[in-house]
Amino acid sequence: MAPKTLTALVEEKTLHGSFVRDEDERPKVAYNEFSTEIPVISLAGIDEVEGRRAEICKKIVEACEDWGIFQVVDHGVDAALISNMSRLAREFFALPPEEKLRFDMSGGKKGGFIVSSHLQGEAVNDWREIVTYFSYPLRHRDYSRWPDKPEGWIAVTEEYSEKLMGLACKLLEVLSEAMGLDKEALTKACVDMDQKVVINYYPKCPQPDLTLGLKRHTDPGTITLLLQDQVGGLQSTRDGGNTWITVQPVEAAFVVNLGDHGHYLSNGRFRNADHQAVVNSNYSRLSIATFQNPAPEATVYPLKIREGEKSILEEPITFAEMYRRKMSKDIELARLKKLAKEKQLQDLENAKRHDESKPIERILA
Repeated sequence: MAPKTLTALVEEKTLHGSFVRDEDERPKVAYNEFSTEIPVISLAGIDEVEGRRAEICKKIVEACEDWGIFQVVDHGVDAALISNMSRLAREFFALPPEEKLRFDMSGGKKGGFIVSSHLQGEAVNDWREIVTYFSYPLRHRDYSRWPDKPEGWIAVTEEYSEKLMGLACKLLEVLSEAMGLDKEALTKACVDMDQKVVINYYPKCPQPDLTLGLKRHTDPGTITLLLQDQVGGLQSTRDGGNTWITVQPVEAAFVVNLGDHGHYLSNGRFRNADHQAVVNSNYSRLSIATFQNPAPEATVYPLKIREGEKSILEEPITFAEMYRRKMSKDIELARLKKLAKEKQLQDLENAKRHDESKPIERILA
């Protein structure tokens, strides 16, 4: 079970056992060993009917086909708003534990503060604290689950949510056009777009080589916009986890991840970004992920199947069912891995007992 906060654990010399990952899941590349493989794309001129728009669209499509991840600059979100959002987030995590725990979301509460993950059944804890809130549809906002400290939090987070909703829709227009569809096609496929903001705080870690800030995964939704600070820690893979790269932080840029829903709507043409977050012992790190998801009842099925292709899904399903299957599969894989590990340890113990029971003459024979 995850601790209530990481405040006390940061000062320890060794990592608490609940955060230690199996060797095959541990980081392979350092948090600051940066790669420039992920494209950085300027959106300046994207609203032009002619000229720059076609060039920008081409770069975005290539990035989605190649990695499912890219960065955008000149995106139109005000730098002062980004700075205020980051400042307030840091101030929140610097609050005393009892202040953060006023918004404890353990026990299935929808929104608030928690350590590691809001998902149930995780076998190993992630080295992070999070605060999350649900901002769209507007009618679903529950301000009782939004922190009221530091001062100005709600006003700034409301504006930030609105601006990122606009940016996400603009990027989805590009991908819709690339598929030869009406530019509203991907947004309409979401029915009533859901937006969840998750603010991640990764404190300095006593043994960062043994753990992850956020385990390897793909996002379930349509598209994710991530604001990260300059420390570094976001990593991506496109070969099933054999090799990893650390995404180069770019000041005031948004990292764009395509999720499973976007992957399925494109019939697999656009990759769902396979990624994780690593931590370090030198600096804390902050990132703000804005998840743009379809409504639970939205249909998940390719919007267009190109000639000669088959659908990557057997039949249409709802997003709620897609998400349920994904979570069940992840939890089951973790359970089976845990059982296999326990069996391996039991077999070693049995072998040791067997050897100890042999007469010394037989052992030396």
